[in-house]
Amino acid sequence: MQDRLQAMQIFMRVAELQSFTQASVSLGLSKTHVSNVVAQFETFLGARLLQRTTRTVRLTQDGQSCYERCKSLLAEFQELESLFQLQAEQVSGRLRVDMSTGIARNLVLPKLAEFIEQYPHIELELSSTDRKVDVIAEGFDCVIRVGSVQQEGLIAKKLGHFKMLNCVSPAYIAKYGKPESLEDLTQHNHKLVHYVSQLGGTDSGFEYQDPHTHQANLTIQLPKLITVNNADAYSSACLAGLGIIQVPNIGVAKYLHTGELVEILPNYPAPPMPVSLLYPHRRHLSKRLQVFMAWLNQQVTPFLVPH
Repeated sequence: MQDRLQAMQIFMRVAELQSFTQASVSLGLSKTHVSNVVAQFETFLGARLLQRTTRTVRLTQDGQSCYERCKSLLAEFQELESLFQLQAEQVSGRLRVDMSTGIARNLVLPKLAEFIEQYPHIELELSSTDRKVDVIAEGFDCVIRVGSVQQEGLIAKKLGHFKMLNCVSPAYIAKYGKPESLEDLTQHNHKLVHYVSQLGGTDSGFEYQDPHTHQANLTIQLPKLITVNNADAYSSACLAGLGIIQVPNIGVAKYLHTGELVEILPNYPAPPMPVSLLYPHRRHLSKRLQVFMAWLNQQVTPFLVPH
């Protein structure tokens, strides 16, 4: 039984890192041992799980199915192990989580030491990226996602909405003036910093809600000086005076406090951005995942607005 569990863990690590060498280093095992265990596991199952070349390791179709099943089985086994763990110091195991760079920098990392002190035996792997990861294929236990949620095979727990703000820098105001109305945006040739998840995407324009009719998703097309594809570059471009940005409140709170950014057109914000916790469907969530998601919810909630 223990050999099969170890084989599943080793196979999953190789699949996640797409490398026998990196998997052996992360597990503290020899590359030969890791390779032999995976080969024996494939023989035991009677299926080829990994496609190997001199440079890459990729899951086969059977391997993808096996990976998802192994992840579920290991989660169930770890839940069984922790079924009677009542003390915080007894909750243990690895968690792989993903969130945007803004949430990681502004909400999670500043408070993470408190969580680690309370649960010292939980090993966290924190991915911080602006792309939408594949939760199941990349082996994530949970992700916190800002924006629309469209991914099959996942449970989505909606936490609330982030308030959106329109911001510019004092340098921008000095050059282009401060827009006081929607008409100012077009009449005085104001600029946007354009954000896309992938370069080459379509311009979205200045989005806003009508404060009288509450109609959302209204857009004014404005010229741009620069297009970026990550949150850090988005705020940095605004700080440099390159245009207007529309951003969740948590992403610019410190800049507004210091005066490095200024809010404009407060009556015409973009629609609030939904915030959700996503995790793979399981009948029983591990204790470590339960306590982390509860803690994560506590960190995010103060910044949410009703919608």
